[in-house]
Amino acid sequence: MKLLLRLCTLAWTLSAAVAADRPNILWLTSEDHGPHMGCYGDALARTPHIDALAAKGMLFKRAWSNAPVCAPARTAIISGIFPPALGAEHMRSEVAMPAGTKMLPQYLRAAGYYCTNNSKEDYNLTQPGTVWDESSAQAHWRKRPAAAPFFAVFNAGQSHEGQVYRRPHQAVLDPAAVRVPAYHPDTPEVRRDWAQYYDNVSTVDGVAGSHLRELAAAGLADDTIVFYYGDHGPGLPRNKRWPGDSGLRVPLVVHFPAKWRHLAPKEYAPGAQSDRLVSFVDLAPTVLSLAGIAPPATMQGRAFAGPHQVDGPAYLHGFRGRMDERYDLVRSVTDGRYVYLRNYWPHVSQGQRVRTQFQMPTTQVWRRLYDEGRTNDAQSIFWREPKAPEELYDLHTDPDEVRNLAAAPQHRATLERLRGEAQAHAVRIRDLGFLPEAEIHARAGRGAPRDALATDGAYPLARVMAAAETASRLDLGAVPQLQAYLKDGDSGVRYWGVMGALMRGQEAMPAMREGLVAALQDPSASVRIAAAQALARQGDAADLPRALDTLRACADPTRTSAFAGIAALNVIDELGEKAQPLLGFVRSMEVRDPNTPSRNNDYVQRLKGIVLARFGEEPPTTGRKKRN
Repeated sequence: MKLLLRLCTLAWTLSAAVAADRPNILWLTSEDHGPHMGCYGDALARTPHIDALAAKGMLFKRAWSNAPVCAPARTAIISGIFPPALGAEHMRSEVAMPAGTKMLPQYLRAAGYYCTNNSKEDYNLTQPGTVWDESSAQAHWRKRPAAAPFFAVFNAGQSHEGQVYRRPHQAVLDPAAVRVPAYHPDTPEVRRDWAQYYDNVSTVDGVAGSHLRELAAAGLADDTIVFYYGDHGPGLPRNKRWPGDSGLRVPLVVHFPAKWRHLAPKEYAPGAQSDRLVSFVDLAPTVLSLAGIAPPATMQGRAFAGPHQVDGPAYLHGFRGRMDERYDLVRSVTDGRYVYLRNYWPHVSQGQRVRTQFQMPTTQVWRRLYDEGRTNDAQSIFWREPKAPEELYDLHTDPDEVRNLAAAPQHRATLERLRGEAQAHAVRIRDLGFLPEAEIHARAGRGAPRDALATDGAYPLARVMAAAETASRLDLGAVPQLQAYLKDGDSGVRYWGVMGALMRGQEAMPAMREGLVAALQDPSASVRIAAAQALARQGDAADLPRALDTLRACADPTRTSAFAGIAALNVIDELGEKAQPLLGFVRSMEVRDPNTPSRNNDYVQRLKGIVLARFGEEPPTTGRKKRN
């Protein structure tokens, strides 16, 4: 027994000695802001603390969040895996992680790190066991055991979208001084929101400064590698929630003290600016590398520091799925100069009526001006339906991304190169997002979607992707192919056959109607809902009652799922007066799928309220309010 105790003590001592020879790692994060900081050349910004950190450290000129909204963005950070590869791209969904994978802190804790998070998590993943030593508003590196290195995260929410429209606000920056981007109308409301956004960025810079002073006062500045980054682009419309550069580009500043300079990126120098392309999926493998841990092969990002750093990618990738209660499907890619977006749901606008987004005065005045015909072409893109299936922007000549070059002959080679990269990336990561959310969960059951859909037998990716490409290009010449898709053996392919008919509107209906009526009996709820939408919108008078019957059955989450309920209620809301016969059903419908986490059921409840409000009824209250 004494020998065993001695061996255990020796093992712990050796582990502690190894851990003690590793750097502390501090992440200072803030919400909903882009590189509007002095160190990035913004003359309006008042960010002295991060500017000073960049002056002695290094900033990345082109860093992307992989998603333009918090929960999927944080999913990429914590896992090192692209969320569409996990079935976790949708806002506040919750899926299981693949077998054998862990979240970043779990690898670090196994290596002797004390890991704290203060305090936002908001992952689209079920946590596989204990992730943090402490995750709370009281979590702090000060609580670590003696000699243990720490990995600590402090998140500042004062720059969040909800703080941009919070009133009263004591203005610091004069709204007259702001630059209004080309996509926004120049109104007092817009200028005030942008000015308040800048004030909030100054506030979170001050929060970061307090954490840096605290580190220095504890005598730990020379032992700690510091990262500062925002979790996605600014919280204003056409920034947050949109996967172009305006929604994905973030500040990323890193500082390596002299003691740990050997772990820095190879291009690191005090005050330097790196041209390397970096995105959030790279953060987890980078931190593991700094801790001396080889990133596991399951991680899809690339370490940009530490002994396991590798060359940077040639492209960065972004995505958009369900944004709160509204569905969309977008994939984006940049080479640092050009941004390419592929809109697989071109029939919905960029500016879908997401409830939270419409609380912003900018959104309200912008929509009103558009409805009144008082916006110019650049300001109208956000609201138009349909949106272009493909978009291409040159950030050198058009940093606001308002001049779509996709149809320009002189840019054909660039378009094809970036289109090819977007498609190749989807295949590399095995992108599950070409299946509707309800279908992902129906096929995966209680298992991890990435595991359950790992084979072509479970998910024929190439065939489903090809159907999505054909359906969303809006070419009427593809109607015969869409008809063939309706008879395919895989529901994912059938879904895109129906969606292709929906997107083409009335012109496709004569050829597609018979197949759409048959699709109302499809085994897949997602196919039935899409067929009901197409028939209710574009069919004849006899089609409407059967379409509404289908929507009634699919919207009940106790009969289908919360995900099908979200999809069906979206259609009911979109149909407006045509859906009047369903009002009684919606009024009394169940909103809780007992087999689904509450995060997803919350959106069924929200949409029920939205539909009732459309018909002038008071939406029910839940007593719960969440930030997005």
